[in-house]
Formats: sequence, C-alpha cells, structure tokens
Amino acid sequence: MSRTPLDQWRNSQWRNAQWRNKAGAWVQRGLDQRLRLAVTGLSRSGKTAFITSLVNQLEHAGLDARLPHWPPAAEGRLLGIQRVPSRHHHVPAFGYEAALGQLSATPPCWPEPTRGISEITLAIRYRPKNRLKRKLQDTATLYLEIVDYPGEWLLDLPLLGMSYAQWSEQQRQLLQTPALAELATPWLQAGALLAADGPAEDGKLAPLAAAYTQWLHDIKRECGAYLVQPGRFILPGEYRDAPMLQFVPWVWDPVPGGLNDSHHYGMMEARFEHYKKHLVQGFYKDFFAGFDRQIVLVDCLTPLNRGPDSFADLRRALNAILQSFEYGKSGWWQRLFAPRIDKLLFAATKADHLTPDQHGRLATLLGTLVRGGHRHARLSGIDIHTLALAAIRATSSGQVSHQGETIPALQGRRLDKLDAVALYPGEVPESLPEEAFWRQQGFDFTEFAPPEWQPEQPLPHLRLDQALAFLLGDKLS
Repeated sequence: MSRTPLDQWRNSQWRNAQWRNKAGAWVQRGLDQRLRLAVTGLSRSGKTAFITSLVNQLEHAGLDARLPHWPPAAEGRLLGIQRVPSRHHHVPAFGYEAALGQLSATPPCWPEPTRGISEITLAIRYRPKNRLKRKLQDTATLYLEIVDYPGEWLLDLPLLGMSYAQWSEQQRQLLQTPALAELATPWLQAGALLAADGPAEDGKLAPLAAAYTQWLHDIKRECGAYLVQPGRFILPGEYRDAPMLQFVPWVWDPVPGGLNDSHHYGMMEARFEHYKKHLVQGFYKDFFAGFDRQIVLVDCLTPLNRGPDSFADLRRALNAILQSFEYGKSGWWQRLFAPRIDKLLFAATKADHLTPDQHGRLATLLGTLVRGGHRHARLSGIDIHTLALAAIRATSSGQVSHQGETIPALQGRRLDKLDAVALYPGEVPESLPEEAFWRQQGFDFTEFAPPEWQPEQPLPHLRLDQALAFLLGDKLS
C-alpha cells in the first residue's frame, strides 16, 4: 500500500526526533554530561540492594545522607538529584519503589533479585569545583544512567570464541567432578537415547534442554557452582521456551560427519550458533559495548561457607567475566563513537556480615581472586579498584565475652529465624584459602535480615560513598 504525503511527513518527523535524541546523547557524552554505569554480579551478590541504596543515597545527598568520602556531598556542591525518564524506551525500568517497599515492610525483607536487564536514570545537578568549568557555567548536570543486568549473561561472552564441539568438550570436562555428574544423571540418560544422526524432533530436544537447564539450577543450589553456561538458560527473560534455548552439549559418543540441522546433533549445533549470534552478540552490541563505568559485585562469603569446590568455581567464573571486558581510555572521539569502560570497580559485598577487623582482609581476598584481570586492565590503562562494602548495612558492631576474653562481634537478626544474635563469624583468609583453612572450618558466615528502616531516612551503608568517589568523582569535579 502506497504511503500518503501525511504518512511520509510523520515518518520524517519521527526519524528526525530519533536523530535529535541520539545526537543530544552523543553531545552530552562528549562533554562528560552523560555516564552509563553498569552494575552486575553473579546471583545473590546484592545487585538490586546496591542500586536501590545507591539511588537512595543520591536522593538524600546534601540533606542528611552520610557520605563523608564523596567530595561533592562533603563539600556541599550537590544542588539536587532527580529521577528522569530513560532515553532507552525498550529497556524495563528498575523497580526502585518496589525495592524500597520491601525494605520498609514489617518485617523488612531483601528486594527481589535481578531477573533481566533494567535501567534507571538520574539527573545530578552540582556546582563544579574545576575553575575552567566554573567559568563556563555556574552549575552543571550529569545524567547518570544506571544499568542492572545479570552477571550470568557475561559468562556467555567467552562462547563467542568457541564452536559447538569445543563448548561440548568443555562441559564434558565439568562432568569429571563426581558431584556434578551425579546431578546430571537425568539429562545424561535422556540424551544417551538420542542418535546424533537421528531426525531432529522438537518433541525430544525440548525436554532434554529442560533437564539440562534444571541441572544448571541444581549445581548452583547444591554445589555452589558459578560458571554455568549458557547463562540465559538460568535467566531467560523474554526468551523462555524459545527454540534457540533448547540445546545441550553433546557429551556422548563421537559424532559422524556430514550432519546438518535435520539431525539431532546438527540442530543443536545450529541453535548454539543462533544463540551466540542473536543473544550473546546482541547483548554485547546493544548494551555491553556502550558502558562507560562498571562495578562487579562479588559475594566471597557464601563460597567460603560452601567449601573449596565452590570457591574454585567462583574464581573460574570471575576469570570468565574478566575476559569479557574491552578496556581502554575514553578520549572525546571514543566517547562519541566507541565508548569503552575506563573505570572498573570490584566490590566484595556483605562486608557488614563480618566484624570490622576483617573488612581489609575481605578486600585483599577479592583482589587476589581478580589479580589476573588487574594485570590485563593495567596494560590497557584502565583505572581499577577493589573495595569491601555493604550497600545496606544489616548489622552493628559490638563486643562479647567468651571464655574470659572480650572479642569483636556482630549484632543483627538472622535471615532464617529473624532472632537477634551476637556472634563472631571468624577470620577471612587474605589470600587464596589453603587446605588447612578448609580442614579447620573456622569460618561460619551467617545471613542477616535487613535492618528496621524508615523511608524518610537514608539507608545505612558501609563505604558506598567510597564507591561513588571512585566511579563518579572525576565527573563531578
């Protein structure tokens, strides 16, 4: 059907509006007036709590927020923070109000975890400290786009360098671990009934993929596994039940040659390639490659509780994540056309679940875990930092008497029973735990419930101002 002159005019107006929106964003980015901050981490690392507290602290900044280590707040240069509509209309909004509601409930509960990508945008008005900036303008505005996405999606980026056969061999090696192999029995037995050169049938591949997906969930829950692939199988979002999420690694008998997508093996190989092209590459192109700053939240305490296998898998997962970043300083030309992450913060979360004397050890342990990434980043000139923090502080520090001695302790409410306790969880190793640490089992990390909190007050935290100083300090100078 031919278009009328009115249709053509409307289309041209829409295209012009789209161009103005992009051009405005490019100008703001080039003038350091817009910053995309990505927040990620593996499951239960506290991403939702972190973003909720970050926004909450910014909204209270300049009023009664306690941010002594963030110069704009400490120096009184913040003039106001306002939530504004996102310019990415296809990205779901971060559930800030819902998270605040859960934290202020009776009893308070932790916000629902990240299930997909979301975004919230803040306009931060401030008075520049830099003399040149002050000459140009008395006040300035930084548009801060905070993007929340599951760390499991980053685990997929290394797949781009693998063929289906190579990935299948990698997963075959995982099955050498007895605990993982035992939990894999349902999908291994089901897959063994399929012939690689048999005619491809969705009725057989779909339940096999469902059994494999259940295995990924099981090894996360039962074994404390972190390096689970494909990551979208765990958090599929809108692609749940899509055929491109219905494949498994081929770990059975050798495969005959000459197979195509009309056969079981060929169909799963085709879906693997389609998954890489449309989900993995699509995520990198549409989101990941456009981030300016990145914070990776890491829960080091849970794998310390679970044991050496879980801790080793956390280390492997962090190495896989580090391979995904494209580093490099961002000059003005790069900021306009090829933005790159130029600041990277690794944050060990739940520092409030340890006594203060252990916070430095926790930061050192995380630094040891990502040391390989540090070397890679420094070679590319990236600014990198490691920090132990608590986005929402759930405990208070005190002392208890034990066998005639006074020792440091934490006071709070346990998450499972909601009873008040005072305890000393133990010492965190400063370097990678050795056999003696696991043999002694002297560390007992306890999950705490969120604190009682009134919405008109800023959320209590530990070192969130130091995170702000590192991630945003140069943009509000």
